[in-house]
Amino acid sequence: MDMAGETTGRHGRTGIVDVAVRLLDEHGLPDLTMRRLAAELDVRPSALYWHFDSKQVLLAAVADRIVGEAVAPEGAAVGDVAGALRDALLRHRDGAEVVLSSQALSLGADEARRRIAEALPADVGAAGAAALLPFVLGHASIVQQRLQAARMGVLDTPPDVIAAEAEADFAAGLRIVLAGLGVA
Repeated sequence: MDMAGETTGRHGRTGIVDVAVRLLDEHGLPDLTMRRLAAELDVRPSALYWHFDSKQVLLAAVADRIVGEAVAPEGAAVGDVAGALRDALLRHRDGAEVVLSSQALSLGADEARRRIAEALPADVGAAGAAALLPFVLGHASIVQQRLQAARMGVLDTPPDVIAAEAEADFAAGLRIVLAGLGVA
């Protein structure tokens, strides 16, 4: 929970999250430290705690931002909602890990689960979202790790091949999960 209301500009909550997302994309989650973020904002690390009680609360705000980028049309089918969420996760380096950890700790808005539940029939909404969201998050996390390994030369498979295979795997897995929910 934040300790102060939103202030405008680069040093307000929104500005801090903007910079944190940029640093996440540039350096990855292990190097997104409060010290690095503070240096980028030209403030002391303690100043960040005026807006965020902890790094995990900051990461929850970053996760909320990432999930907020998952745009599916109003009334979209659940597969489109899940696909939009996956795409948003993959747009950001370690995006799936950030959202996954925030979900695991019940931090931030539960927007991803809510969107999936709303796209499902009411009789399976909450339970279906509880089954489908971990699939989306886990799949995106695995894909991101494979892509990073390929870019570092650890895997021989080119990133574009990994991405194409992952897209097909996601579509197949999504069909299976939805069939299991009786939604296919």
